[in-house]
Amino acid sequence: MSQAYSIKDLENICGIKAHTIRIWEKRYNLLNPERTDTNIRLYSIQSLQKLLNVSFLVNCGYKISRISKLSQEEIDEYVNSIVSDQTTIDRSFNDLKMAMLNFSASNFHDTYDKMSKRFDFRRIFLEVFVPFLNEVGMLWQTNSVNSSHEHFISGLIKQKLISHINDLQKREVVKKDKTFVLYLPTREMHDLSLLFLNSIVLEEGYKSIYLGANISTEYLENLAKLQDHLVFASYFTTEPKTDDTLAYIEDFKQKICKDSDHQLWVMGRNLQTVSIPYSLEVKTIHSFEDFQKLID
Repeated sequence: MSQAYSIKDLENICGIKAHTIRIWEKRYNLLNPERTDTNIRLYSIQSLQKLLNVSFLVNCGYKISRISKLSQEEIDEYVNSIVSDQTTIDRSFNDLKMAMLNFSASNFHDTYDKMSKRFDFRRIFLEVFVPFLNEVGMLWQTNSVNSSHEHFISGLIKQKLISHINDLQKREVVKKDKTFVLYLPTREMHDLSLLFLNSIVLEEGYKSIYLGANISTEYLENLAKLQDHLVFASYFTTEPKTDDTLAYIEDFKQKICKDSDHQLWVMGRNLQTVSIPYSLEVKTIHSFEDFQKLID
């Protein structure tokens, strides 16, 4: 098989315990894996797809004894017939996994189009894309997927986010009391969350200046001299390092905020273990929802 998965891979990807999978095979002949010379089970991508659909139906209340009697076509029909907000999210998770594992951009776009008929972009990002990428990170740590899978699917999500931003940029700026500057500090390259913050800013009717990744404080100093009422918004994922965060923020305050009305709003994983003293110039934000409330 060109793509073969161990029973542990199926457990990680589908959320069904290996012990349960073995029971379903023995009792209901649900899957028919190939065997290596040492009797190790190997599963095809089709078996993985079937198990994802079976786990979806089980979570929806169907009995495995009933599901096991259905053909693959009937299983697919049952899956597609169950429609609610939560089942749409659950099914989208499974479809995104298959799009990722098959490196199928068309399947990704089909899945997104189905979601967009029910949810707006913000809900898709927060309730599907963010938890999905978190799960992909866990699958990567267990070697159930590799870095090429992760880069492929995150690249497609980034494309959708940029397309959404392009549409938002056509809107008129209606709130002019402040302008948001979106940037990542030096050596920080993880820009997906920053792009989403940019989309929130634009949706709320503010002007944004999107600078992107790897921006030095000295570069920002030049911009700060050109305009008033700037809110610099950033997302610290890997940079600055935890031990350097307080020094970075203090340096930013002295160079950018001193003798001005500029502010720094910061989010990110690197802030979780850092206690940043309260100040009027700096706001630490712990979630996208909190950012939304603050900007309203």
